[in-house]
Amino acid sequence: MRHRRVSGKRAALACGTAAAVLGCGFTLQAANAAEEAPRFTARTLSAAAAGELAESLAGELGADAAGAYYDAPAGKLVVNVADGTAADSVRRAGGEARIVEHTLADLADARRTLKDEASIPGTSWAVDPVANKVVVTADRTVEGESLDRLAEVVKGLGSKAELRRSAGEFEPFAAGGDAIHSGGGRCSLGFNVVRGGEPHFLTAGHCGETGSRWSQSPGGPAIGTMVDSRFPGDDFALVAYDGDTPHPSEVNLYGGGTQTITRAAEATVGMRVVRSGSTTRVHEGTVTGLNATVNYGSGQVVEGLVQTDVCAEPGDSGGSLFSGDAAIGLTSGGSGDCSSGGQTFFQPVTEALTVFGAQIG
Repeated sequence: MRHRRVSGKRAALACGTAAAVLGCGFTLQAANAAEEAPRFTARTLSAAAAGELAESLAGELGADAAGAYYDAPAGKLVVNVADGTAADSVRRAGGEARIVEHTLADLADARRTLKDEASIPGTSWAVDPVANKVVVTADRTVEGESLDRLAEVVKGLGSKAELRRSAGEFEPFAAGGDAIHSGGGRCSLGFNVVRGGEPHFLTAGHCGETGSRWSQSPGGPAIGTMVDSRFPGDDFALVAYDGDTPHPSEVNLYGGGTQTITRAAEATVGMRVVRSGSTTRVHEGTVTGLNATVNYGSGQVVEGLVQTDVCAEPGDSGGSLFSGDAAIGLTSGGSGDCSSGGQTFFQPVTEALTVFGAQIG
């Protein structure tokens, strides 16, 4: 329906009497004020800008926050909120507000229940802001009583959770940018960083232990020593370079040149990302969940991961996940392969940098 301003003269003619004019004048004044109320349009944003806005709004909204995701085709940030007041805050900031049933606090409660009652090897769970629920995945090894128990716990969470199956098996991709080797195992270099003015690089924690030596070829001369390794719980490690090995802040695109990395950023659901690893080289995909918990079949649990639909295989562990010039994650593990697809989980780079007191560089 189209609306237009009505003049006072026409209003008087329409109402007929002084009393009616007063009544009509009040009504029209309110209508015109409503018509002049601010209207907000969602801003067109890059994935990086959307991530920054999502982080800012999460702090502002507090208990009313219910997650956010990037609508890549439209170039806008969609923010889930609990009520109209929070929705207005989102619109004023340039996001698109979406009122949903469950807040992040509700979904956090569901995650705690899963951790307490369903920490079964071969399972994972992550918050999916598009579905506004916790998506629980059971790999092919979960069956019988374990699957029944998992299904019962998920059912008890009602609309806050959903159970799905994976045809693959969750496992760290250790075997695991450029290939790095230690003691017969292979992983991939994640990102070059600087700590205390000295060059280091990040890789996956499950790739090795503190004190292990790393080379660029099997049995070759060592280029660095792992000075700190965090796994399980987290999955990241820091290796200090020895000697004068070149350490540019870039990712190998295997025949496609290199991608310069200038910063680290948080992942946002819907963000398009690229992974580089020494086994399967370069593959692209989308972030599908955040704050994921993975119960690897070995019984090792890792929390706080980024969930994606990017494929990976053994040997890709520790490799780079990035979006443009921003470092996003380090390859941890998942299910499937680059023939059939599957899920892959990544350790957020921002956490590793904070823990180690390092910077991209």
